[in-house]
Amino acid sequence: MRAIYQKELKTYFSSMTGYVFIGVLLLLSGIMCLWVNLLGGLSNFEYTLSMVSYIFLLIVPVLTMSVVADERRNKTDQLLYSLPLGTGRIILGKYFALVTVFACAVGVMCFYPLILSLYGTVNFLSAYAALLGFFLLGCALLAFGLFISSLTESPVIAAVISFFSLLFLYLLGSFASMIPAGASASFICYVILAALLCLIVYRLTRNGFFAGALYVIAAGVLCVLYFLRPALFEGSFPALMNWLCVYDRYTDFANGVFDLSAAVYYFSVTGIFVCFSMQSLEARRWNEGRSGL
Repeated sequence: MRAIYQKELKTYFSSMTGYVFIGVLLLLSGIMCLWVNLLGGLSNFEYTLSMVSYIFLLIVPVLTMSVVADERRNKTDQLLYSLPLGTGRIILGKYFALVTVFACAVGVMCFYPLILSLYGTVNFLSAYAALLGFFLLGCALLAFGLFISSLTESPVIAAVISFFSLLFLYLLGSFASMIPAGASASFICYVILAALLCLIVYRLTRNGFFAGALYVIAAGVLCVLYFLRPALFEGSFPALMNWLCVYDRYTDFANGVFDLSAAVYYFSVTGIFVCFSMQSLEARRWNEGRSGL
């Protein structure tokens, strides 16, 4: 894992990718800090971070699009498979390199509250709680972008899918309010969601029969529950969408409150998508090995 980590980190800083990511994030946070805190006369650095969090929609796809997709496009993933490493260590090495690049920018941003304290009173606990939440949010979104990159061979496609997926996650709370609270609406949404999840399963396993059978089972269970206990579906899908809204979890951090449940949520999201990336790479390795037989 250490060799993968060092190789990925060297790649980011021997090209423009790492510098662009850090530069754009620091430039935007500096402009927002100047506008909100210095010119606006506010000492709340958490307000600046709340506005800067939108930039993840652009910089996360740029940083993560080539992590795995470029390896697959150039066929250098075959070299990874030949290493005496499991897919878990390969993915972890790549992910920790992503987090290190992000941490470099966040490390510089840690000085912002100290600079602001020269011009007024700053609540350091609130400021650094918000900065910690900002870091956890970024780590979760980087794990998501890593997973998207593992699904395709084209970095451009990975970037486009990541952008629109992150935009969808950002607007998830608004979409949830547009869905009727009735049981039938939630049932239809669950059926569509099951189809999307089975499509991802097919993408990972390349097994159409397994993915199709899984969808038939999931749709059958949903139908049985809907006809037997329709009350279970009342407003459940909008509630699920609100729960899945990654950005909404940052609200308490942006208000200067350390939310332990939100921190656990971000750790869980990070772990889930890192595991999904491992599974995607393992499926790719297994399919390559099977095709070579």
